[in-house]
Amino acid sequence: MPDPISGYAIGGHDPVSYFVDGFPRKGSRDHEYRWGGADWVFVNEGNMAAFKRDPEAYAPLFTGCGGYALAEGFAAAGNPFIYATFEGRLIFFHSVVNRFLFLVNGKQLLKDAEENAGKVGCAVRH
Repeated sequence: MPDPISGYAIGGHDPVSYFVDGFPRKGSRDHEYRWGGADWVFVNEGNMAAFKRDPEAYAPLFTGCGGYALAEGFAAAGNPFIYATFEGRLIFFHSVVNRFLFLVNGKQLLKDAEENAGKVGCAVRH
């Protein structure tokens, strides 16, 4: 889902940078790609090429909704600065407390979040 301010997915952050650099980096309009109903921007051509090859590996789960909130059965906006890569997937959280609580019992809470995502409008991307 595009950010209402920037117009880009995940607020204009490069989804590949979470994995390559270990933190979110702002993308550039010079490297823009449309996928999943949103425009995504990337730091460089290489990151954009990686995303094009396998967008579901890099896009945040649950269309960016908070992972812990989903496990509890409701939707909350995930923050692109409060995140974890869990089992190779990018997951956003509403707060640092929610991130901590999720990671304490990640396997079960990921399963719960996946079960609840469709019910509250945060489609699961596989």
